[in-house]
Amino acid sequence: MSAARSRFVAVVLFATALLVTPAAAAAAYPNPARVTGDIGVHDPSVVKRPDGSYLVAHTGDNLALKTSTDRVAFRAAGSVFPGGAPWTTAYTGGGRSLWAPDISYHNGQYFLYYAASTFGSNHSAIFLATSPTGNSGTWTNRGLVIESRSSDNFNAIDPNLIVDEAGRWWLDFGSFWSGIKLIQLNPATGLRQGSGLTAIAGRGGGAIEAPFIVKRGQYYYQYVSFDLCCRGASSTYRVMVGRSTSVTGPYADRNGVAMTSGGGTEILAGHGSIHGPGHQAVLAANDGDLLFYHYYANNGASLLGINRLTYDAAGWPSVA
Repeated sequence: MSAARSRFVAVVLFATALLVTPAAAAAAYPNPARVTGDIGVHDPSVVKRPDGSYLVAHTGDNLALKTSTDRVAFRAAGSVFPGGAPWTTAYTGGGRSLWAPDISYHNGQYFLYYAASTFGSNHSAIFLATSPTGNSGTWTNRGLVIESRSSDNFNAIDPNLIVDEAGRWWLDFGSFWSGIKLIQLNPATGLRQGSGLTAIAGRGGGAIEAPFIVKRGQYYYQYVSFDLCCRGASSTYRVMVGRSTSVTGPYADRNGVAMTSGGGTEILAGHGSIHGPGHQAVLAANDGDLLFYHYYANNGASLLGINRLTYDAAGWPSVA
């Protein structure tokens, strides 16, 4: 083969590798587990109820609810505030859509942290509601937890409650601006305690949001979503993770890069007909840890995704 011909073949092979390698890498991610019924969700959060069923809360008008007895078939279950939430409209521009609820169960009560805002603005607020049953219409507004104004360098949306091993309550939250923050809560009220604000992840103003912290073994794992949501099949959301031995950090990814400096180990990204998976929540179930998230179908619909999480010998999670 001539030298020119060899160079031509090498260039073609290199170009082909560039084209196929990302797709091949993406194909390594599994598809979501089978789910049926009413699976149109955005920003899902889930809790397992005392009777063994599942309650999902997600972004929607007055916050939407869904239930499932088997984690496969889901049905609509009304909204958190069927009569509306007028205390939020100063942040939503009068709109009814409330964002990114975080649902959990503690001491016989359901706790729901949720956000009120408008796209592209950091004039935002996080509120708390509680309920004895979790059912539509049984939720009581417990008040404002934290707000952000245009003069702040953070955005008070995408809340997540984490109770640490000492029983202390914390709320992580944030989107774009200077990244993800952590504040302490009063366990007696669920509202903010003190004025501390700790930075636990950021990309220098870049696209990071939807934090979720879960304790497993000796580590607190912080899951976040990188890149862009809410663009249908063009969304580039992907799920990243780092960990720390302390709930307050510092968190670092598998390569030791601090999450406050853009670090994060990717565990799920778009592949095939699964576009922009993200806004994740982790549920510790009897049969192992589960990752709940939304993704976009080819037609732009936002759907519920569920996968198992497995852990390697070093304790790093991956999607199965």
